[in-house]
Parts: sequence; structure tokens; C-alpha cells
Amino acid sequence: MPTPSYHSAQLALDLVGVFVFALSGGLVAVKKGLDLFGVLALAVAAALGGGILRDLLIGAIPPVGISDWRLLTAAGLGGLVTFLYHPGVERIGRFVRVLDAVGLAAFAVAGSLKSVTFGMPPITSVIVGLSTAVGGGVIRDVLAGQVPEVLRRELYALPAMLGSIVVVLAGELGALDDWVLWGAVALVFGLRMVAVRLDLNAPRPLRTGQQQRK
Repeated sequence: MPTPSYHSAQLALDLVGVFVFALSGGLVAVKKGLDLFGVLALAVAAALGGGILRDLLIGAIPPVGISDWRLLTAAGLGGLVTFLYHPGVERIGRFVRVLDAVGLAAFAVAGSLKSVTFGMPPITSVIVGLSTAVGGGVIRDVLAGQVPEVLRRELYALPAMLGSIVVVLAGELGALDDWVLWGAVALVFGLRMVAVRLDLNAPRPLRTGQQQRK
């Protein structure tokens, strides 16, 4: 069963991830020209989608994303801040990927941590951590009518998977302490920012079908 220390770390990670992903979801909605409802809808989808998917996968019903007022408040607040102050938020557009990297790291660790504390097998916990990290962004992008960022940006899923693996290994070794959790967050964040900085991408096809016919 989860210990009080795990509970506090879980809540902190969830709140950080929810708020920053709500900001990113709200920004996508603003750029698409959506109204207040649309901005809030995309903000909430980005912020809570990954956590809801996580809880459904491990059987934690009802998902905290629709039952914990603190997470709902953080998601709504992130969307509202974006709607009201989006010119200011857009001016710091270069930091949007930083926020996204923070959310990715927090959710990867939070997802795998919750799966481990619910007694899921190691491979399941890694998959749950990865799904938590990328799920909200995928839902956001699908609702916005664009290719999900995880499929078109610099290395995105790999850092999340590595962070999840660290958490799972620590759980298997009985070393799942707070410093390990926050170290895993730092690892995911650092790898993601290096990928952005150096424009590191997963391998792509060398030629398109049209080029090959030529």
C-alpha cells in the first residue's frame, strides 16, 4: 500500500503536471481561435487526460482527475490564466516547451509511481508512466485537429520512458525514496530539454514514397 510519503509526492507531481499541461492546452486552443469553453476544454483535456488514462489502466476508480477538487481546480486555473493573459503567455513562447518538459517529467514519474504502489507488474508500470506522460498531449492535439506532438517533435516519449524505468527499478530494489522520484523528474526534464536544444529526433524515413518513385 502507498505510504504517506508516496501520497505527498504523488500529489505534488500531479499538481505540477496538471497546471503546466493546462497552460499548454490553453495556448493551443487560443492559437486555434477557440472561445472560453474551447480554451478550458483543451486545457482540462491536456491536464487531466493522462492521469485519467493512468487510473483506468490500473483500476483506480474513479480517476482522481474527476474526483479530486485540487486537480480539477489546478486544471481550470491553468486554462483560465491562459484565456485571460494569453498575450503575456505567448510572449514567453520560448518557455512553452520548458513548461511542457516539466509536465512530461512530472507525469511520467507520477504515473509509474502510482502504478508501482498499486502493485502492478514492472512492464505495466513503465507503460502506465509513459501513457500518463503523453496521453493528455495526444488528446489535446487530436481535439485541436493537429498531429500529436509526440509524433512530430524532438525526442519526447523516450525521456518519459526512461524516467518511468528509473522509478520502476527503484521500486523493485526497495529504494523508492523522494530523492529518487525527484531525480527521475530531473532526468526526464533534462533529456527533453537537451533534445529540444540539439533538435534530436527519432529516425525518420530517408525518402518519401513520392521521392522513391522519382
